[in-house]
Amino acid sequence: MNFTVGFKPLLGDAHSMDNLEKQLICPICLEMFSKPVVILPCQHNLCRKCANDVFQASNPLWQSRGSTTVSSGGRFRCPSCRHEVVLDRHGVYGLQRNLLVENIIDIYKQESSRPLHSKAEQHLMCEEHEEEKINIYCLSCEVPTCSLCKVFGAHKDCEVAPLPTIYKRQKSELSDGIAMLVAGNDRVQAVITQMEEVCQTIEDNSRRQKQLLNQRFESLCAVLEERKGELLQALAREQEEKLQRVRGLIRQYGDHLEASSKLVESAIQSMEEPQMALYLQQAKELINKVGAMSKVELAGRPEPGYESMDQFTVSVEHVAEMLRTIDFQPGASGEEEDEEASLDRDEGSAGPEEERLEGPEGESGLR
Repeated sequence: MNFTVGFKPLLGDAHSMDNLEKQLICPICLEMFSKPVVILPCQHNLCRKCANDVFQASNPLWQSRGSTTVSSGGRFRCPSCRHEVVLDRHGVYGLQRNLLVENIIDIYKQESSRPLHSKAEQHLMCEEHEEEKINIYCLSCEVPTCSLCKVFGAHKDCEVAPLPTIYKRQKSELSDGIAMLVAGNDRVQAVITQMEEVCQTIEDNSRRQKQLLNQRFESLCAVLEERKGELLQALAREQEEKLQRVRGLIRQYGDHLEASSKLVESAIQSMEEPQMALYLQQAKELINKVGAMSKVELAGRPEPGYESMDQFTVSVEHVAEMLRTIDFQPGASGEEEDEEASLDRDEGSAGPEEERLEGPEGESGLR
């Protein structure tokens, strides 16, 4: 059933009042704002009761203060723009009242004796019966119509009901649906907030574990550096000992060579003496010296392979293979890791004293 809206001469003012009322409708209860009206930081308005209902739905775990229903702090989102509203300890009672909107509501109520929808209904006219108002609802076709359409028109065989009855029923259904939708949106927002908190927790835990991982590998590197220094010191000591021994032998052989060369030179000069008597005076002593010099036993030379340092070869293949097996421990908790770290620090602080006690034995063992 088609119908049109018939505009009366004075309907221009009614249309302005209609637009005004639309601006005074609360987005929560869909009714005109009830005092007091609070203004949110995003400049949207709510009934204080509706604001408190939205706040309590968004903060189900907040407890009431004393015997009142004022929540101490918290946050919720504006139902119009989803802007996050942060409340202080006064809750919604800490929001500023919008006195301008309250004054406009007072003026509107004084100027209007009937609800806006009642005025509009007076001008809903049937298209087929231009002088008939739309006053009944066809349940079969699910459209509003007039009485003549029921008696003579297209809806004469349909089941109808009074228009106010269907209006109240459907308005109640729509109100309930809006309430459920708002509640569902609040639950979805709560889930989103929880998941955002989960994301933040994941980032915090990941950052913490990265720090612990870096600390563990830095500790391993420190152990490797310390052990490398100890092995290099042992290698340097062995090198110095061998060099001192070989250089001592070189000096000993050099002294013997120098003395032998001087004796050879003296013997050659003596052999060049033309006078036999003079030669014989020195020959006996030289012969004895040459004989003694030839019988001198020098310190033994270094044994074969003495110069080799192969005994200081370090095999790291198995250690490298073991390091490659380092992996995360699924069952390890952060507290256990903290305890292990504290134990490592305690052991590290006791290390120098043990090294001082075991140092001489370690050095002798290396030698």
